[in-house]
Amino acid sequence: MAHLQESAVKQIKEIVERYKNETTPLMMILEDIQKEYGYIPLEVQELVSDLTGIPVSEIYGVVTFYSFFSLTPKGKYVIGVCLGTACYVKGSQLVLDKFGELLHIQPGETSEDGLFTLDVLRCVGACAIAPAVTINGKVYPQVKVDGVAKIISDIKAQEAAQ
Repeated sequence: MAHLQESAVKQIKEIVERYKNETTPLMMILEDIQKEYGYIPLEVQELVSDLTGIPVSEIYGVVTFYSFFSLTPKGKYVIGVCLGTACYVKGSQLVLDKFGELLHIQPGETSEDGLFTLDVLRCVGACAIAPAVTINGKVYPQVKVDGVAKIISDIKAQEAAQ
């Protein structure tokens, strides 16, 4: 735990303390940590284990089982490409491949500049507007391969303007 800053240790202790009277607090603790920091590295899992008495193996199992938890930092813009049946048959795999090609990353990875993370989603419930892409929760309908470059350039332009 030498890698964690003192302020992070204090914050995590406060999060754990919030749920001390819960019978099964682990999911709530991990959700709050994920919201606060964007990911849950091994050092944090070890600290949660020390504070709760829950084995690191159990915590790691939960973090790796649920897709909304992450072991690594996410980019500022998390791009999720739906590969559910409706999106897939309308070309979402090609859209995913194009994002990966242009950003030089594979699904689950973050670009070197820390700006983009590419994720695969199984269904976003937007079958009528397939293929659907989400970026930080905003749904982009009927995304085509030839529209991917514009999405990326628009985000980069927005970043440059800030």
